[in-house]
Amino acid sequence: MKTLLTLLLTISISMVYAQKTVEFTAADGLSVTADLYEKNGSKKFILLFHQAGWSRGEYKETAPQLNELGYNCLAIDQRSGGSVNGVTNETKARAKKEGKGTEFKDAFKDIEAAVAYVKKTYKPDQVIIWGSSYSSSLVLKYAGDYPKNIDAVLSFSPGEYFGEKNFIGKSAVNITIPSFITSAKNEKDSWWKIHQAIPSASKSYFLPTTGGNHGSRALWSKFKDSNDYWTAVKSFLSNI
Repeated sequence: MKTLLTLLLTISISMVYAQKTVEFTAADGLSVTADLYEKNGSKKFILLFHQAGWSRGEYKETAPQLNELGYNCLAIDQRSGGSVNGVTNETKARAKKEGKGTEFKDAFKDIEAAVAYVKKTYKPDQVIIWGSSYSSSLVLKYAGDYPKNIDAVLSFSPGEYFGEKNFIGKSAVNITIPSFITSAKNEKDSWWKIHQAIPSASKSYFLPTTGGNHGSRALWSKFKDSNDYWTAVKSFLSNI
């Protein structure tokens, strides 16, 4: 009986939220893999980028919850990564095979390609980009370099991770859209100057009273303080 109820629940959820794997091409010709989590009837998109050494699998739990909030989600395999939650990074494997760079900075091409793909293919009313760890810095760079391309940016544990002084800060000064930064409690010093550099009046941040966690995994339900992060994220999204 329990198995039947589980099956019926799974079928019910799949009728509302559909997940499929898609591919699109970056400017340098690399094919990028992503998981599309569709919310029927929605014209709003959140693009989800993972942390170092990981894959699109970082968002297996998070993306369906964002669907429930009314957003389509695209979880992208960047060319700098590995695997997590049983999902191997296909873009990284492809890039390595083709002899393309797989450092943090190289993944910026994948962010550019993902935004272009979603805007061209789905013609959304709203595009939000969301990053974790190194990619949370790159989404801030994108928001500063292309402020008219997107509507908001969320950054989980950003920092100047790229071996170049003020690499992200130089772009942050041009962010005019709503921005949200969060991290583990002890990581504030890594991103506070970046946050201060953002001129947008609609910028915000969240620091947990607990220790918290690094990157977007802070939202995973296995962490006791995940609800605190979710409350902050939901508040930000509701005001866009």
